[in-house]
Amino acid sequence: MGDSAGRGVRGGALTLASEIVGRRLGLPRPETRDLLVERDLEVPMPDGVVLLADRYAPKAGPSRPTLLVRSPYGRRGVFGLLYGRLFAERGIQAVVQSVRGTFGSGGEFNPFDERADGLATIAWLERQPWYEGHLGMTGSSYLGLTQWAVARDAGDSLDALTPSVTASQFYSQAYGGGSIALATALSWVVIVAAQQRRFATLRMLLGLRRLPPLLDTLPLGELDALTTGRPLGFYAEWLRHSAADDPYWVARDYSVGVNEVRAPVQLVGGWYDIFLPWMLEDHAVLEAAGRGPQLVVGPWTHTSPGLLVATMREALAWLRAHMLGDRRLLNEAPVRVFLGGAREWRELPAWPPPGARPLRLHLQGGGGLGPAVPADSPADRYRYDPASPTPSLGGPVLLERAPVVDNRPLEVRDDVLTYTSEPLEADLDVIGPVTVELHARSSLDHFDLFARVCDVQRSGLSLNVTDAIARIAPGGSFERGSDGVTRVAFSLWPTAHRFAAGHRLRLQVSSGAHPRYARNPGTGEDPATASRLLAADQEVFHDPAHASSLTLSVMEESAR
Repeated sequence: MGDSAGRGVRGGALTLASEIVGRRLGLPRPETRDLLVERDLEVPMPDGVVLLADRYAPKAGPSRPTLLVRSPYGRRGVFGLLYGRLFAERGIQAVVQSVRGTFGSGGEFNPFDERADGLATIAWLERQPWYEGHLGMTGSSYLGLTQWAVARDAGDSLDALTPSVTASQFYSQAYGGGSIALATALSWVVIVAAQQRRFATLRMLLGLRRLPPLLDTLPLGELDALTTGRPLGFYAEWLRHSAADDPYWVARDYSVGVNEVRAPVQLVGGWYDIFLPWMLEDHAVLEAAGRGPQLVVGPWTHTSPGLLVATMREALAWLRAHMLGDRRLLNEAPVRVFLGGAREWRELPAWPPPGARPLRLHLQGGGGLGPAVPADSPADRYRYDPASPTPSLGGPVLLERAPVVDNRPLEVRDDVLTYTSEPLEADLDVIGPVTVELHARSSLDHFDLFARVCDVQRSGLSLNVTDAIARIAPGGSFERGSDGVTRVAFSLWPTAHRFAAGHRLRLQVSSGAHPRYARNPGTGEDPATASRLLAADQEVFHDPAHASSLTLSVMEESAR
């Protein structure tokens, strides 16, 4: 079943790779290079399916605490190196398991449904002769979801959790603001469809290269077959089950148990990560329950190289502190955030920071943005045509590496409104939640509103800071007044950003960001099958009776 890591490995390719990667990640020197590696350990599930796992452990010395990593992306190669070898060389034995239906594990891959298999795997671990009684989990994205899947029900079996760039439920990311996160969803479909086939990397690259023009195709239900050459059952299920309270998503929602998690939790994320708002919701629940989580948020996207460095270093420090009692690597600050614009890290006592105050800026006639309540002025109008949708530019997308871009090409479009403040007299540190309240009227019952805050530099360069989308439909959460105007209040993504003196704040308002979010066809039809497109005439109001506004969380200088 197992093979010794010493067989062609000590002083060989894997040892050299771990040395190089360990240094690149800034990890402490290994305690040992002499590892026992057991391949393809069979882990039986209650329904008879067998999942496969690899175990990495130091050959010599006392029994070590166990780290469990459950992955749909394989357990060899880079995943075995990162989560197996690097941790085992630093004193924590690691078990890296392929989830159901992936890389030799039996059964059918059923995304996000990971509770039962995860709990059965923990029970199996506790029966092994090499298990010494302490268990932690680590991993990013889907590997983080597998932690949340078992976090409540595993109870005292878990000593530490380090879910990064993830959340306890994936529905909100999949349907951001009620709109399908199309580019992210299809990118992931391409990766999953290719990863277990011959020439997997080449297939992924070719598939991702072909993807952009296909994202304009309707109906959406055909996109998985167009992008991968075959329909994928789970993609069709995502589209078919579009409501958050649908049993499909309820069974995959682990947020209901976050307040009962007893293991210490460390959360690492990025301001431009696709899961950021919902990761911060998990943090808020843990805080309210008195669990004392640690939060680290940096200037990263979901796939930023710097994020990998941070998650590995932070996770090792957290796991060693809570599983080995060694806190030498751990930064004890409960919250650390990177302040964009200033390019500096801040240590905070909590999130949101207790010293922040709300600053409300109103949309004004003539494209202004300021603290005064707007005077009577006519509504601003634009036409949104889903046949030529407002494009997405930058922002949090699964494979985005450069999320902050010049927004001027977007802002000159006829279907984008902009509201801009006067130049700032002093630096303005915005740290915390951001919300908008827009009073809008549409010629259609079904429409979207997309809002984005930009930092406009002295040169006129307009750089995006935070944004979000909201889908409006009859019977939804937004109320329409007797005058046909709907008050649409929603949260943008939280942020930490310094708007420097002399810069201006700008709020964009439009009705889409395609293909980051699937365009609203305007018909109210099922998004999986809709192919008819209707253009919408939109109005955004800014008068005393309809005071559209942007609200920021501002840190006073004395609280910085």
